[in-house]
Formats: sequence, C-alpha cells, structure tokens
Amino acid sequence: MLAIGIVASVVGTAISLWIDWFPSQASTQADDVDRLYDWLLIASVPVFVLVMTVAIYCVVKFRAQPGDERDGEPIHGDPKLEFIWVVIPFLIVAALSVYGWVALNDQEEKKPNTMVVHVISQQFAWGFEYPQPSGPPVRSDELLLPVDRPIEFKVESKDVLHSFFVPDFRVKQDAVPGLTVTTNTTPSKVGSFPILCAELCGLGHSTMRQTVRVMPSSEFTAWLDGEKLALREGEKTGLAAGREVFSTAGCAGCHTLADAKAEAATGPPLDGLAEVAAARDPKQTLKEYVRESIEDPNALVVKGYGPLMPPNYRSQLSARQIEDLVDYLASVSAPSGSQRAGASSTTRSTSSVR
Repeated sequence: MLAIGIVASVVGTAISLWIDWFPSQASTQADDVDRLYDWLLIASVPVFVLVMTVAIYCVVKFRAQPGDERDGEPIHGDPKLEFIWVVIPFLIVAALSVYGWVALNDQEEKKPNTMVVHVISQQFAWGFEYPQPSGPPVRSDELLLPVDRPIEFKVESKDVLHSFFVPDFRVKQDAVPGLTVTTNTTPSKVGSFPILCAELCGLGHSTMRQTVRVMPSSEFTAWLDGEKLALREGEKTGLAAGREVFSTAGCAGCHTLADAKAEAATGPPLDGLAEVAAARDPKQTLKEYVRESIEDPNALVVKGYGPLMPPNYRSQLSARQIEDLVDYLASVSAPSGSQRAGASSTTRSTSSVR
C-alpha cells in the first residue's frame, strides 16, 4: 500500500506540475503566484493520493463478506498516531499559509510612481476612471495601462457583487457595493488581455467582459493627454457625450449597437429602434420610447427577452446623462431621413427626468 501510494504521488505530482494551468504572465507578480500554485500542488497531490490509497485499501481488505452480519471488532484508537496525523497536516497548512501571506504582501506593497485607476462595475459592464490632479477624471470603457508602471486599482460596484478578474495579471478582486477595495499590479508585457467578472452577478454575467490594453509609456501618455485635452475643450458634447454614457453606463454589455461597436446579445438589439417604437405606439415619439425604456425598463420588455435590465438607471445617471443617452440612441437608431435629422439636431436639455 505504501509503495503504491508513493509511486502514485510522484506520478500525480509530476503530471500536475507538467500541465500548463495558466495563461501568459503579463505582470510582475504572475511568476510568484504561479510558483505558489506549484507548491500547493506539491503539498496537496501526495496527501490526496496517500489518503485515497489507504481508503481504497481498507475498503477492499476489510470489506464485509456476503452473509457476514457481525459487528466489527471493538478497537481502541492510537493517541500517538492520531497526534501525528493532526500535527503533520497542521504544519503543512501553516507553512503554505505563511508562504501565501508573503506572496500577497509583496503584491499589495505600495511602490513609487503608482498610478491610481478606479474600476467601476455594474450589470453588466466595466468602466474605468483615471483621477487627475485638477479637473474631472478621464473616463474610458476600455482599460488602458502603461507597461512597467505600478497600478493601484480601486474597485467599486454600483449594484451587486462583481469580481474584477484579469487572468494574465493574476489579479482577482471582489467588487462589493458600498465599499472601495484596492488591489495592485505592475503590467510587464505589452498587449491586450481579457477582463472577466468572476462573480455570478445576474443573467447577463457571461457577457460582462472587457479588455485591458497595455502599451508603452509614451503611447499611454499621448492617449491620456488627448483625453484630458478633449475634456478641457468640451469636445465630448452632443452625440459624443451620449456615446460615452452608452459605453460607461453598462449598455454595451447587454445590447448590440453598430455605432458603438457593441455586440452583446443579452438584451434586444438597439439598431432600428424607430420601427420598434412605431409598432408599439404610433403616437409616441422615438425619444419618448427610448426615455421610457431607460427609466422604466420592466414596463417595456421586448418579446423574447426577460426583464434583465436594472431598474435603477434613473438614480445611477444624472438628468444630463439621460438626456445625452436618449439623444444618442434616438439619433443612431433612426433609419434615415427626417427621423435621424430631427433626433440629431435636438438641443441638449436641462429639464428634469420624468
């Protein structure tokens, strides 16, 4: 039994270490995380194999024979053996816990020249903000980062539990409503890497995906300067402002819209809304239909789709943001001609949301 257990442990450990479990390493802490995982395998595979070997041996060796209904012989436990099999696992778990704590402490250690990025999650999309020393933050629906610069993520949620997961960075941090939770990383590889939600957050959970794009520092600085210049000059007005709301408020995580390059299919497509609105109520304008769909989504559930859209956009978005979003959707969703022209020429209104 012991010989079989040892051989099986060696083979099982070798196979588990040979398998490439993870994606590419794109951050400085990825190697430490992978090494910790290897040590967990080295410790856990032999324990599992040895325990199962003893259990299977006992089931086979001491099983009751057909017709044998006797109780087992009374035995007295061995205190020394019990002490050993409690102490050894305790020491293994304690050593791994200390190793894990050291690895986590190194990852969370603050480093010079750290850049702060706010990660905002909501059903079913990610938004990112780059705080500026003066003026409003730069907002983006795609995460862009400079290579080799320490990053501190401040993770927030607007609605339910989410989890910010970047497998190539070996970063996973829960987003808890009402809390701002921090985690750190240093991107070490230029390229594009997936962002996932690792916490079941609703029926559209599987569509809650985004991309982090790591670029050379000079390219990132040029992008950030361009975004700050656009904010200062007020370029994000009109349809551009509405497009930004669409991207950052979570709409792109559920709907298809050609103008915004959104391809999600959890909710109904938004191209061609004019025909849908006219079919529902010819007396209702396209903008009225769009506004009602945003503010009271459960009253306008499209056939074939469940009531998935969160009903709290009236409180999550300002009156101006809703106006921008309504103008944008009414414009890009109208087929052509006067409907499109009328929607696109609508002036920005400061009237209250009904």
